[in-house]
Formats: sequence, structure tokens, C-alpha cells
Amino acid sequence: MKEIILLLAEVVNLWHDVIAKFSGMMGWELSDKDLHFWVIGILGIIGLIFVDVLFHALAKWSITVISFLFTFAMVLVFVFAVEIQQKITGRGNMEFADALVSVLGFFFFCSLYMIFRLITKGIQRYRKNKEDETAA
Repeated sequence: MKEIILLLAEVVNLWHDVIAKFSGMMGWELSDKDLHFWVIGILGIIGLIFVDVLFHALAKWSITVISFLFTFAMVLVFVFAVEIQQKITGRGNMEFADALVSVLGFFFFCSLYMIFRLITKGIQRYRKNKEDETAA
């Protein structure tokens, strides 16, 4: 896990240097805060447009899919925050395997929830069909 975080930090640092150098070559004289403003702003709006288009398409299919994706994103943030907290405080080991098992736990309990919902919907449809048959 530590290696993954260090690798991600290295990738971010590399891109930071490339963008800073490019802006300097263009004569823009951007500060670090200016770079953060523009880069995160542009990446954020690209992400928003992508997610907006995706979620509108998914909403036609199922709101539950959107709920799942949103919750999954929150779980990922929480899992990595816990792993980083373990590294900082020394309480537990920061391991990728821990993060993976955490996400698998989320998938397991989501599966149970989805099975429960399918059974419940099946029972409701069965009852509705029975009512329709007796009314006819």
C-alpha cells in the first residue's frame, strides 16, 4: 500500500513539474496556487461532464446503479483514508490487501442487499399477478 501511494505521489509530482515547466516556457508565471486552480478546475469539469453524461444514461436504466457507484466511491475514499491513518498513527499495517478485503466486504454486503431486493420485488410481482388474476 505504501508503495502504491508513493507511486501515485511520484506521478502527481511528475505532472506537476511538467505543467509548471510548460507554463513557465509559455511565460505565464503561474504560482503553485494558480496551477492548482487551473489544473484541478479543468480536471474537475471534465470529470463532472463525464459523470453527468454517464449518470443520466444510467438513470434511464436504474437509480440503484447511481447509488451503488456513488457509495462505492465513498467506500474507496474511506478505505484509503483508514489505510493512510494506520500508517500515520502506527495503529495497524497499511497494506493494499486490507484495502482490497474492505472493498470485497462492500461488494459482499451489496450482493446480499441486491438479492434481498430481488426477492422482495419478486414477491410483490407475484402478489400483484395473483390480484390481477382474481380480479379478472
